[in-house]
Amino acid sequence: MRTKFFHVIVLSCILALSPAVLFPVRPLEVSARENDENSTTSELYALSAVLMDADNGRILLQKNASEVLPMASTTKIMTCILALEQASPDDYVSVSSYAAGMPKVHLGVSRGQVFRLGDLLYSLMLESHNDSAAIIAEHVGNCLDGGGKRSADNSEEESRAAVLRFAALMNAKAEEIGCTDTFFITPNGLDAIMTYTDDEGNEAQRQHSTTAGDLARIMSYCITDSPKKEDFLAITRTPNYSFTDYKLGEDNQWLTGSRQFSCTNHNAFLNMMEGALTGKTGFTGKAGYCYVGALSREGKTFSIALLACGWPNHKSWKWHDAKLLYEYGLANYEKRNIYEKAELAPVPVTGGIQAEMPLQVQEQEISLLLCDQDEVRMEAEIPETMEAPVQAGKTVGFETYYVNGEVYAQLPITTAADVLALTYRYCLDCILELFWL
Repeated sequence: MRTKFFHVIVLSCILALSPAVLFPVRPLEVSARENDENSTTSELYALSAVLMDADNGRILLQKNASEVLPMASTTKIMTCILALEQASPDDYVSVSSYAAGMPKVHLGVSRGQVFRLGDLLYSLMLESHNDSAAIIAEHVGNCLDGGGKRSADNSEEESRAAVLRFAALMNAKAEEIGCTDTFFITPNGLDAIMTYTDDEGNEAQRQHSTTAGDLARIMSYCITDSPKKEDFLAITRTPNYSFTDYKLGEDNQWLTGSRQFSCTNHNAFLNMMEGALTGKTGFTGKAGYCYVGALSREGKTFSIALLACGWPNHKSWKWHDAKLLYEYGLANYEKRNIYEKAELAPVPVTGGIQAEMPLQVQEQEISLLLCDQDEVRMEAEIPETMEAPVQAGKTVGFETYYVNGEVYAQLPITTAADVLALTYRYCLDCILELFWL
């Protein structure tokens, strides 16, 4: 199709894909297909559920993916990854009265006790201890304040302020990785509502909440993009872990204390399905049973999120739903490379020593999970003409790849050579060169 400014070359295909080549490409924009009426989603107990391609955040299957709901202790995956990124596992952290007062499930700590932060991360993720989450958040929040104050010396007001600073960090990270409907108030997932004044001066409220789509996106970040992904996986895959508190010796060195603690991983799904990578359960009376997890098998990596997946006595419904989502992904999706080599015609150049400019695109592997119903097309946009001088390597257009009508990735189209302007001085130099030969 020819327009005033661009030649548009359209290559349409449904799973007509090329072999893998070079350099992975991350998506620019991905949205969910509307498949709430899919027969698989009708079998789910969860009120909201998502199956996601963890490598790129593309939603493969959804049920009410954008419904805002409380998420209970699945919150703790964000607490864990931020603690790993913002602090050292070898930090020694003290317990405030505020943290010690967290409700069950808790580690059972006392004000003034000192722990190694890395040990508390196992308490956080394996046993889902609410006090450990508060200790971790308060420590990082104190560091964010710049003072590095011992949490044990905090008043309750100071402790709450430190935890809210950590919650602000959680919200900033959620926004950074592409979450659009997530709002953290607590580091442990306990139900909470925050009252605030909006930009127009009106009183408003928000609850501690997320969506299945956002929660799966956070898990995908934890296992694929975070610089601490290996540490996250090591912690959340550990079956059992033991540790002690600490006390300061006479030489100002930390010594093991008198209390022993043991943790057991309550993510039973790790042993239910081959390839299960990680996961976190959650429950509150308001949120119901929740689960977020990841699985990798046959070159496919999925993350899932289940919100409001039953209330007592239906604790096992989340395992049914998790298995259903993973099996759907494994059976229906294959990883393909959608790169298409386009024949790009040279572009006419006005005022140049050459009449045309050759174009090029660096071949790259653009891999993603696709099913038979997915539609893929590529459009290449290039200028109709160019004016000299033109330098080699200049971006003059893009190959844009669409999946189900949404932009997935773009490759720059660049000039393949220099084209100098046809000037009087250039002509004179050419004549002189001929004369001196």
